[in-house]
Amino acid sequence: MTTGRAPTGSGPWPYAVWALTRLWLLACVFKVVTVPGPDVTVDVSVIYRGWYEVLLTGTYPLEDVTWQYPPGAALAVLSPALLPFWEYATAFFVLVLVCDALVLGLLLYAGRRPGTRAAGAWVWVAGVPLLGPTVYARYDLMVTAVAVAALLAGVRRPRALGALAAFGALLKGWPVLLLVGVRKGRPTRAAWTSAALSTAGLAAAFALWMPGAFAFLAFQRDRGTEIESLGALVFHLARQFGWEGRVELRYGSMEFVGPQVELVSTLALGLAVLALGWLLLWRLRARLFAVRTPAEAAFTAVLLFTVTSRVISPQYVVWLVGLAAVCLVFRGTAMTLPAVLVLVAAGVTLLEFPVGFGHVVASDAWGVTLLVVRNGLLVAASLIAARRLWLSTVPGRPGAEAAPSVVGGQPSRVAR
Repeated sequence: MTTGRAPTGSGPWPYAVWALTRLWLLACVFKVVTVPGPDVTVDVSVIYRGWYEVLLTGTYPLEDVTWQYPPGAALAVLSPALLPFWEYATAFFVLVLVCDALVLGLLLYAGRRPGTRAAGAWVWVAGVPLLGPTVYARYDLMVTAVAVAALLAGVRRPRALGALAAFGALLKGWPVLLLVGVRKGRPTRAAWTSAALSTAGLAAAFALWMPGAFAFLAFQRDRGTEIESLGALVFHLARQFGWEGRVELRYGSMEFVGPQVELVSTLALGLAVLALGWLLLWRLRARLFAVRTPAEAAFTAVLLFTVTSRVISPQYVVWLVGLAAVCLVFRGTAMTLPAVLVLVAAGVTLLEFPVGFGHVVASDAWGVTLLVVRNGLLVAASLIAARRLWLSTVPGRPGAEAAPSVVGGQPSRVAR
């Protein structure tokens, strides 16, 4: 019998561990503690600050090819204006901390409901500091907070899921994948209609707000293969055998330039298309939707599109940590192993960037090993998550069972 008592693992400990680990992150970004490797705060103090100055003039950064974000990203870049009594970077770091705390609060609150647990909050408490100071020096944690809020709100309010997913997508694209696992029927119609209307309204508002709202599309199209991506491993290995290409700073990241790079970039896009095709097939075949299915489907979808991307920047892993945390809020989730693999990948990511980034740029043995391990963990998590999502939702397969779900404190059967 399910009781209303708080699950074991709640109480003061998540807050205490969160406070200690976040104090370390703040010490890193404020340079009280020095982490080896490049200064990760430059993106905020130089690049974001430069965009901030341009945005204040009433236009998007149309002359800067490093601006590769949807129009809503302007809100994140401009957000330090909410704390005008602090210098730009200081205000930005504090706002990221606030979003971090918000996610913890949401996960702990959700974990007190019947059929849920505090494991999700612990994934978040541990996963964020494993990524090191980079996670506080990018705006991706802010986007992840919106995604976590969307999935948790969507348990009872599909329209809220749709609206928040649309807002998140206009911040950084990927939260549109939160819609893939909504239960078929009325919840899907509610969520997708809300998302469509919200997207149309917000996109129009951004377009009217300032010129150049969608210039980022051309900049994204021209990107190549970033040196931390899965496809980049081809060139890291090829350099050991005399490949004549090189590494250059392009479009705000280190990319490979040289023979066959365009081919590998095209193949990566092809893999992304295959991932999309699998998701569409899963959506058509899925019949068994539990309360946890939207989170599990979103986690799987973002994993698939992360590993097939031409770019796997370190901060992308915080998306996966947030979605893994939501999955583990629900008892009986099939995503425990993929979540653990993502947490391990987060720790390896810190070793890869910023600690060992010089080795990655040089394609030496240590740098290539770190990339093989990190990307291998993400690929394994993707394949395991995809298999488990299929088995738990597609009828006629082993493991596809009608499991009870808990919505609003009352057990119910999943929809067929």
